[in-house]
Amino acid sequence: MKLLLLSDRESPYLWDYYQPGRLKDYDLMLSCGDLKANYLSFLVTMGRARLLYVHGNHDTSYGRLPPEGCECVEDRLVVVNGLRILGLGGSLMYNGGPHQYTEAQMRRRVWRAGWAIRRAGGVDIVLTHAPPRGCGDLEDLAHRGFEAFYPLLEKYRPAYLIHGHIHMNYSRLLPRVQNIGPTKVVNAWERYVLEI
Repeated sequence: MKLLLLSDRESPYLWDYYQPGRLKDYDLMLSCGDLKANYLSFLVTMGRARLLYVHGNHDTSYGRLPPEGCECVEDRLVVVNGLRILGLGGSLMYNGGPHQYTEAQMRRRVWRAGWAIRRAGGVDIVLTHAPPRGCGDLEDLAHRGFEAFYPLLEKYRPAYLIHGHIHMNYSRLLPRVQNIGPTKVVNAWERYVLEI
């Protein structure tokens, strides 16, 4: 299964310089947030794959104008071709804006998701906007990851946690893929192809 991961920056390759057929090989598209609604609508229209998304901390217009043809998976577990995907978008609270959470609020979201995970017999992909704390995040409050993700990773051991929020152009030293135990943590900034 071939997945197109997206986050934070509209890819010129898929948007400004799009050519027909560039999306034909993807079985599923996953957005980690902070992308224009019309960009996601374009991708799902031009491609043949389903597009699932979570909110980023800058997705303030989705309430008025959500991405058409795409599916929000915030606080939900969905199954696509046998893959169990849990959505937990948003960033750490830094200025009181929408889609920002305290550690305690994210812990409650993770705890509530436990019922759906157990009912599904586990989770394969956790789709987030922010990364886990200390795993490719930064020290400033706006770009710090969540410690609340660690109990979820330790208990349910998903194969992947896919996030955005940390732009790869912030530093050439930022890792694209890391491991936390058996879980591969992937930064989806702009676009990344994942084959499962």
